[in-house]
Amino acid sequence: MSNNAYGLLCPVSRACEILEPRWTIPILAEILSGTTRFNEIRRCVGKISPGVLSKRLSEMEASGLTERVEDRATGAVDYIQTEKGIALKPALNALAGWAQQNIDAEIALADTAISPLMWTVRKVIQVDELPDKRSVIRFHFTDVNCEFDTYWLLAKRCDLPELCAYDPRLEVDLYIETTVVAFGGIQMGRTTMERETERGTFFLSGEARLVRTIGLWLPISPHAHVDGVRQLR
Repeated sequence: MSNNAYGLLCPVSRACEILEPRWTIPILAEILSGTTRFNEIRRCVGKISPGVLSKRLSEMEASGLTERVEDRATGAVDYIQTEKGIALKPALNALAGWAQQNIDAEIALADTAISPLMWTVRKVIQVDELPDKRSVIRFHFTDVNCEFDTYWLLAKRCDLPELCAYDPRLEVDLYIETTVVAFGGIQMGRTTMERETERGTFFLSGEARLVRTIGLWLPISPHAHVDGVRQLR
């Protein structure tokens, strides 16, 4: 994939030539987590242009890391895992664990973009843990000054949640008011809901059942369970 080979007889450098181009690893990690559609990958990865994403996906297919599968009947395209890509999972998990243990939380959580964060939340919501009705959950981030600092998640059992950046004009069941750093830190195991509530950076208000079971329907990242995660000070 790289036009600038290191020229070293070293397997690590050869792997880097394939994985180093910007966005390759985040895209691969997203596909390995189960995201397969172009627009969904772009939303979850975040600050990447369609052109760059298309180029990286083509490069990754050429390297055998992913496979492009088109449904001729509908024209839908999926980018799926290959054995070669799946073989990188342990390496990516080790890289994530190293980051959790060795990069200070303040640095790891800095400059987190809200949109991909919320699309990831939509993906991980466990709808079967929600009440047997539609739940409307409003997220408001108080530490950002941008057009979209509020999102509404519409979720019910057996359906894919809907994420809205504009007010759907529905009665809200749960209000979550927080900061990007606090919420991201909770999701990554860098802090806890209890700690951020005490700090005044995380508030829950609404239906009691949703409040009590938030740890079930909104699970934290698997990487949060790594031993020795550096905590937010």
